[in-house]
Amino acid sequence: MSKRDNNLLLVAILFFIGISSTLKAQTPTKWYSETTANGITIQNSYPKGGPYKGSVKQHYNYSYLVFFSRVINNTNKPLELNLSFTADAIAIPNSPDTFVKLFLPSEVMTMDKQRLFSYGITELKSLEKATGFNKTIPPKKDALFYIVAVFYQTKPNITQQDRGGNRSELLLKGNKLYYNMLPQIEMLPCGSINFKK
Repeated sequence: MSKRDNNLLLVAILFFIGISSTLKAQTPTKWYSETTANGITIQNSYPKGGPYKGSVKQHYNYSYLVFFSRVINNTNKPLELNLSFTADAIAIPNSPDTFVKLFLPSEVMTMDKQRLFSYGITELKSLEKATGFNKTIPPKKDALFYIVAVFYQTKPNITQQDRGGNRSELLLKGNKLYYNMLPQIEMLPCGSINFKK
């Protein structure tokens, strides 16, 4: 093969790589839910997860699901996002002795982590403390964050119990935030979004 042919082949390969990566980067995210109200868009992901292998020993059959949400400020004013979950266990309807806890990991979610296992979460810490944060979202910017649900049972040998839904969403009603994970969690108050003065 001549030097000219090698150069043409190299140019063709580079062109193909460039087109492929551009198309891949432009692939839209598939959201479980997306709502917009008053210039604020909230997008909620599908779940990822598996068995939970933390240091907890007082219960049985732990597992977890990782979700992420994206709050977009489409307005010309900064927003104050306040979000928190208590460490309280939530009983799952129709599944005696089965519970779920919600918490907000401190790890930072970015859009490039979407294809990673558990969206890139590498460490799930204490389930015994309330978690929360306050963030300012400038105009035309967004904030991404994880929400993790950890499921467990208080009795051994009940692994076939239904743990409920595996879809969740953060919802905005007025300026109040609520969390749904049906059927076990419906309209759980968890924070607010306010325009900053």
